[in-house]
Amino acid sequence: MKRDFVPEHLHVAEFAKAGGQLSGDNPLAEFKRLAAEAVESVEDRQVHWEAEGEEREETGGRAEPWIHLRAGATLPLTCQRCLTPVQTPIEVDRWFRFAADEESAAALDEELEDDVLVASRDFDLLELIEDELLMEVPITPRHEVCPQDLPLSVQDADFDSSEKERVNPFAALAKLRSDKAE
Repeated sequence: MKRDFVPEHLHVAEFAKAGGQLSGDNPLAEFKRLAAEAVESVEDRQVHWEAEGEEREETGGRAEPWIHLRAGATLPLTCQRCLTPVQTPIEVDRWFRFAADEESAAALDEELEDDVLVASRDFDLLELIEDELLMEVPITPRHEVCPQDLPLSVQDADFDSSEKERVNPFAALAKLRSDKAE
């Protein structure tokens, strides 16, 4: 009997034991926190994702559930050089190990490099996808080559000419001093 799994209410242990596979293309707008990062409309954008479950024998012979998650989207962000929108691809390719409870997860997290989560009968895979994609949003998104020339000067064109016309206040003091010396 083939079991149908639902990403919003995933029974992690059964998904892993069955070697389950899920994939989808969900509208980016459904991922509210991720969509809030965008500087343009995301109505026509998708988040593509795939998840595969597997059980791995751990020390002691007990099988533990694992999920391999791959997800990606293109998010319009603000280029930090030219301040125009830049289409930024964001991708996740990560394995997650699942522990039976919070205590076990915390202990495993301390001693291992693996990403450890708590297994659940009602796990929201789409929430995990959004969390992981949010962590991949770059702090300073930039174009490889900005579409317009960047202003490389912080001064205006008339700045240098006004410097030449300005009288040095110390010149007046020097003149006073030289007048006294005569």
